Amino acid sequence: MRALIAAGIGLVAALALVFAITATGVPPGETSKEPLHTTVPEHP
Repeated sequence: MRALIAAGIGLVAALALVFAITATGVPPGETSKEPLHTTVPEHP
């Protein structure tokens, strides 16, 4: 019985967190127009 109550509390907490994040709004994901420049070391 305790496990069922603990699972219910966890589910409610997870849903509350999801609703809180949804209510505050997800920040817009912005990507850079510039490509990532990576350097490859020269082979000996």
